[in-house]
Amino acid sequence: MKYLIAGLGNIGTEYEHTRHNIGFDIVDYLAKEFDVKFETERLAGVCRFRHKSRTFILIKPTTYMNLSGRAVKYWMDSEKISIDKLLVVTDDLALDLGALRLKPKGSPGTHNGLENIIQVLGQNNFARLRFGIGNHFARGKQVDFVLGTWKASEMPIIEEKIPQAVEMIKSFGTIGIQRTMNLYNNK
Repeated sequence: MKYLIAGLGNIGTEYEHTRHNIGFDIVDYLAKEFDVKFETERLAGVCRFRHKSRTFILIKPTTYMNLSGRAVKYWMDSEKISIDKLLVVTDDLALDLGALRLKPKGSPGTHNGLENIIQVLGQNNFARLRFGIGNHFARGKQVDFVLGTWKASEMPIIEEKIPQAVEMIKSFGTIGIQRTMNLYNNK
């Protein structure tokens, strides 16, 4: 069985470790755990590993956030991965800092990356792991907040929650979305 795990973010050093790039940071942590490195392939940085008889294909789209759907669709088609084996890892303004929510489908909310994936795939029934980044910004400063780096006071929460997000990804691939949601959501 193969699973496609798409960590969303933007390429470029100016975006590294920003709130909007938490998807990249989570899949980077997972890749490091399995001692695999991302290689630039078509439309994404890609790496693969095996875990409990499953193949995990991790991608970090190189299309920028707002065109993430192109990379996701290409890799689903290329690897012959069905939509029920896709997990998109993304930031979420609507969740408190560090909150983790796994959902089997849903609307994009205000997230342009999710919106593009839904548009390109023509459906919204794919799993997503949303990482809460909070919404503590002044009026009109949402873009600055989302593209900003974490405050020192936020780092302990981020460092605690990234490994939990990684456990949720592995669980999604081994015991399925429903059992993983029961184990981790609202914790």
